[in-house]
Amino acid sequence: MKRERNGRHGSWMVIAALAAALLFSTGAEAQTAAAGDATPTSDNEIMITIFLKHDQSRPLGELNAQLERQGFYKAFPPEGVEIVSWYVMMGIGQVVTLRLPASRLREVNRVIESSAWGAYHTEFYPTYDYKPVGIGKHDKAKQ
Repeated sequence: MKRERNGRHGSWMVIAALAAALLFSTGAEAQTAAAGDATPTSDNEIMITIFLKHDQSRPLGELNAQLERQGFYKAFPPEGVEIVSWYVMMGIGQVVTLRLPASRLREVNRVIESSAWGAYHTEFYPTYDYKPVGIGKHDKAKQ
């Protein structure tokens, strides 16, 4: 789902998608439990992947200066929010996956809105860890 820079429509879409992910999380847990080697998150935790897409119309130095002025690296991620992964995706920007209590979703969103917008266009995606399941299926298929 695309995060709109102007307006609140995108925020509600993100919240609705995460609420749906939480409602149907038992299906994801059943899928991981069936594989036997995945550890689902606790009931109040969610994972979210954030695409921080560079504004390619501006030079990197200018973007970094804006992020510094806006306090991005000081504020993001908020204290106590776990960074699961943080990669640079060439041609896109940065891709960050966080694990956090569902009650802190708004806080993460506000940090992005106040410190990343302008330098980045953002997209948010509900996420869950499928790696152990995928590897297990791969290993089983090779036998």
